[in-house]
Amino acid sequence: MHATAYTYDAETRSGQVLLDDGTVVPFDAAAFDAGGLRLLRPGQRVRIEVTGPKERPKITLVTLQTL
Repeated sequence: MHATAYTYDAETRSGQVLLDDGTVVPFDAAAFDAGGLRLLRPGQRVRIEVTGPKERPKITLVTLQTL
């Protein structure tokens, strides 16, 4: 699934992404670390992996979208 980085806190390595339908979904340090990223800037397109129900998704991986 693809999304746009919405917020990112380098100190906690957590933040939020904005799904293409406008839904804001938070991610934690574990999801950020799983992707091997060092930094994330708001507006960057990312690829995410999600578990859980559509109403309460949990992001398990955040990586940069590559073409």
